Amino acid sequence: MKQYTAKTLDELLSKAAKEKNVQPEDLVYYVTEEKTGFLGIGSSVTAEVYALQDVSEFIKDYLTTFFSGLGQNVEIEIDQNNNNIRININAENNAILIGRGGKSLDGLGQLVRHAVNAKFKRRFFVSLDINNYKNDRYQKLKAMAKRIAKQVQRSKVDASLDPMPNDERRVIHKELTNFPNVKTLSEGSGRNRHLKIIYDPNKE
Repeated sequence: MKQYTAKTLDELLSKAAKEKNVQPEDLVYYVTEEKTGFLGIGSSVTAEVYALQDVSEFIKDYLTTFFSGLGQNVEIEIDQNNNNIRININAENNAILIGRGGKSLDGLGQLVRHAVNAKFKRRFFVSLDINNYKNDRYQKLKAMAKRIAKQVQRSKVDASLDPMPNDERRVIHKELTNFPNVKTLSEGSGRNRHLKIIYDPNKE
């Protein structure tokens, strides 16, 4: 984040907004220092300021540097909607980058998410995909979840799924939110965290 100093916060934000070509209300800032001066003379305020477009630019630079270090040529597409950021990478060696069961991809996603949150001191929901691998997997997970949910409906016996990353658990949670007579529950911790699909006779 870039640091700005001005006599007042309004002046500071106006300066940053003009430089970034956005409205002052579109900025996020953290005041790092305030000087009151004597009788208002010599007063100033210093703040770290960024716009949401800076987040996308940071991610693109971060990933470009990362893949350049690996000797990989990639195309990076970023779609940002407030705190939600979707990244899709088009790569030639996608199998290596995705890894077995998507583990390398999940690791890279966590790396980018931690880097963004640390840089901008704010929690962003970052999802990273390579050659639409995650999107295809989400569709398969949704179909599997509905199939198992129907089995739980019929048998009234709860079912435990294999451990999976947070984003995949979230996809299943959402898919079964309005599914009658079943609910989902996360259990375990770390790499063993998994979902249970539970029979619930009271849920319509």
